[in-house]
Amino acid sequence: MRAVCSLVLIAFLALLGGCGNGDFDDLKAYMDEVKARPKGAIEPIPQFAPYEPFSYQAAALRSPFQPAVKIDLAHRQNGGKQVKPDPTRVKQFLEGFNIEQFEMVGTLANETGKFALMKGASGVYRMKVGDYLGRNEGRIVAITDSQVDIVEIVPDGEGGWLERPRTITLKERS
Repeated sequence: MRAVCSLVLIAFLALLGGCGNGDFDDLKAYMDEVKARPKGAIEPIPQFAPYEPFSYQAAALRSPFQPAVKIDLAHRQNGGKQVKPDPTRVKQFLEGFNIEQFEMVGTLANETGKFALMKGASGVYRMKVGDYLGRNEGRIVAITDSQVDIVEIVPDGEGGWLERPRTITLKERS
């Protein structure tokens, strides 16, 4: 058995030796030509400027995505000293969000009263008359089946304050 294996191995090596015929001169010449070409230069890594943090300074101004309020200077309502935000009132959670983020999605009613379901940035909230939402002291004054009426207190630009009514209508699913 051992003799048969060694004969097969010798025959295989003989066949393998006969397969190589050294006809690679053209390949060797091409490789020598490629190696003789001049080497290219690698561009250096670009230098990046260090990160400079940006501080947004216009957070208290009107949103650029809201239409501008047209003011008729001749018939302009001046703010009064009677209307002003209460600085001692404890802010509610939903006063930290823009009022444009809220949409009315339904109503609930029980023996204690009527509630509006308001969908905000982080969930759906049950609101009642007298609750506040939005950054401009927006107080809910009325809730109907189709809308929520809100009164905001905004500066008039001359040191006074104005009450601005706003309505959020029910968003119907399509």
